[in-house]
Amino acid sequence: MRRAEKAERIAKILDRLHPEPGVPLRHRDPFTLLVAVLLSAQCTDERVNRVTPGLFAAAATPEAMARLDVRRIERLIRTCGLAPSKALGAEHGGRVPDSLEALEALPGVGHKTASVVVAQAFGRPAFPVDTHIHRLAGRWGLSRARKVEETERDLKRLFPEAAWARVHVQMIRFGREHCPARGHDLRACPVCSWAASERRKREEERRRR
Repeated sequence: MRRAEKAERIAKILDRLHPEPGVPLRHRDPFTLLVAVLLSAQCTDERVNRVTPGLFAAAATPEAMARLDVRRIERLIRTCGLAPSKALGAEHGGRVPDSLEALEALPGVGHKTASVVVAQAFGRPAFPVDTHIHRLAGRWGLSRARKVEETERDLKRLFPEAAWARVHVQMIRFGREHCPARGHDLRACPVCSWAASERRKREEERRRR
């Protein structure tokens, strides 16, 4: 099966299982989304969602965050295992820019984080790819790339631009619920059962023994 045909079939499965995927990280606006995504780089979304209510109650704008005592920020985010400067990195001229280039110029903001913000906060076309999506794309035969950046390129070619942001979140949710990294039965998975190669299925079965 060609990759384009696979992508089309996978998109239908994702739409059926996760028709309204939403954004896993709780946020109020572009700034709080940016902070949440930065925090999620080192811990789970679930933990971030437990930390951010207290953090945003103390400071929900770049100006308020800049005024907050660093030691207090450290206490608020310590369970995420991050330095306080990580949360303060969004303070840049009092606003969160709406372009990839400007976001990537912010301290601590990488390409994936910037892609999430422009896609989810500003509705701009972007396909954020992290290690989890990179893993799924390889497992499903959508990309043979070794680098995340190359996987992003392949996925952008396979899915319509208007669907990039939705498919990104759908793949994250599908991976958590149906396609974990370890202990996964590829032959029972709604996607891997037909999309993964027989060689990959045999390799996964050997690892599970």
